[in-house]
Amino acid sequence: MNGKILVTGLIATIALAGGAMYYLQVYAYYDRVTMDPATDIQLTVGVTGTPEPILAENIEAIDADSSPLRFRACFTTPMSQGMLTETYLTYEGASPLVGPSWFSCFDAESIGAALETGEAIAFLGTENIQYGVDRVIAVFDDGRAYAWHQLNNCGEKRYDGTPDGPACPPRDDN
Repeated sequence: MNGKILVTGLIATIALAGGAMYYLQVYAYYDRVTMDPATDIQLTVGVTGTPEPILAENIEAIDADSSPLRFRACFTTPMSQGMLTETYLTYEGASPLVGPSWFSCFDAESIGAALETGEAIAFLGTENIQYGVDRVIAVFDDGRAYAWHQLNNCGEKRYDGTPDGPACPPRDDN
């Protein structure tokens, strides 16, 4: 009898811990954020290398203080892909990160597939928005657009332990 109580208690504890971990990963750290379309949605100009705001509407965004990679945004822009590619830097190796399922406007798999087929084009939003992390923006030909944060070369070096090298900006946490 005592063994049954012990096993039931262990199973209940495991279920509670699993539920808590799931909640913490999927819900607890994320917050919906309000973004100002006049300043927060930017692309990097090819000629100057500096980010500037683009036209953006219907912005939905989430972020978390726990990691710079948790940022996701969905929005629309009236700007055409042709105009954007003539003015702004494209982003090689864009790979959207999967967000929480409750943020349904952001589907990383379909965005990634569209980037591979050329249906969407990735642009550099802001380089090193935080050290080693770039904001990437993918724009579809119908004006749908998505933003996320992605590790750049310096960020990958930071986490794999290799020296940053001269191409990386100085870190303020040294």
